[in-house]
Amino acid sequence: MDKPVSEQIISFYQTLESPPLYNDITALEPYQNEEVLQIMGAFYDTYYKDCRRRIFLIGINPGRLGGGSTGIPFTDPIKLESQAGIAINLQRKAELSSTFIYEMIEAYKDLESFYADFYFTSVSPIGFVKQGKNLNYYDDKQLMETWEPHFVNWLNRQLDGFGHRSVGIIIGKGKNQAYMEQLNKQHQFFETLLVVPHPRWVMQYRLKNKALYIHQYLETLATAKRMTYGD
Repeated sequence: MDKPVSEQIISFYQTLESPPLYNDITALEPYQNEEVLQIMGAFYDTYYKDCRRRIFLIGINPGRLGGGSTGIPFTDPIKLESQAGIAINLQRKAELSSTFIYEMIEAYKDLESFYADFYFTSVSPIGFVKQGKNLNYYDDKQLMETWEPHFVNWLNRQLDGFGHRSVGIIIGKGKNQAYMEQLNKQHQFFETLLVVPHPRWVMQYRLKNKALYIHQYLETLATAKRMTYGD
């Protein structure tokens, strides 16, 4: 690996180009904003300025209040400042997924330990909005079909640069899981895929059992590390 992971990540996002969109869908591309790029640079320089490959956790696509705002998957402005220690001028709004993820990271140990081993990305690193609401890539068939070559290319670029291919963790059972399993069968991104429930689903529908799902995440992370590094 010639360049630190932090530099590779920033370069990846700076060179993302949004293919055409249809059906009144617009793209969430915070990486076009210089302030967001500076925030991302501060975050990734803090936690990824090394040459260590990571285990990938693969979500759906950024949402307006999380990665679509900060440029960092599963990290809303509140957690970015209060937990990650990155000073910001962004509007401070909480996102359910980010709240769960940062509680999970705290249970894992701390941010430094977690990000030393793991990296959050998405099937689509570009988010989508339709009629003012978040849109998942799989909810529009035309989008999913026309963007698929880009999904494949984007994931391979990240994996080739700084990812482990022994195991990947899908965030989101159901449609995201089914699609990623199909892509993996065709393109062999990973030798093995594990899956965890989406944090927004947990926070919205299973909040009383949140501790149980955090434990499930921790067990899955431990399994992924064993499969990557051995016992």
